[in-house]
Amino acid sequence: MMSSRKVIRRGFSGFNCRLRQVACVVLLSGLWPSAAQAGEVEVVNVAVDCREERLCDFDVTLAHDDEGWDHFANQWRVETPSGEMVGVRELLHPHVNEQPFTRRLSSVSIPDGVDIVRVCGSDSVHGSSPECLMIELPL
Repeated sequence: MMSSRKVIRRGFSGFNCRLRQVACVVLLSGLWPSAAQAGEVEVVNVAVDCREERLCDFDVTLAHDDEGWDHFANQWRVETPSGEMVGVRELLHPHVNEQPFTRRLSSVSIPDGVDIVRVCGSDSVHGSSPECLMIELPL
């Protein structure tokens, strides 16, 4: 049983990361109440381990300015390029103080002939984010 790993990263520059942290502190402290609008979820990192039997484990890192139960990143999906969902990780609570955060989905069955998938996130207000990461699988 062979396993191979592929990691795709799309991160924030140091300035943007610090800016996001400052914005979160300001929003959470109530000093900027009119700006309490989190944007869409962003997939910033995907690590994939695949086995010969076309089963893959995904570690996906999401960034989203979760505001609490009314607006939070609530899901990420693995889809074929044609849009067929082959795996979904439901996120059952907000991650207000844990950003970005990573969650795993194990043993996703990849259909024969598929060697690229897209990983997409969604949140409880905007639904599916228009930006997905395309991932070449290490099969």
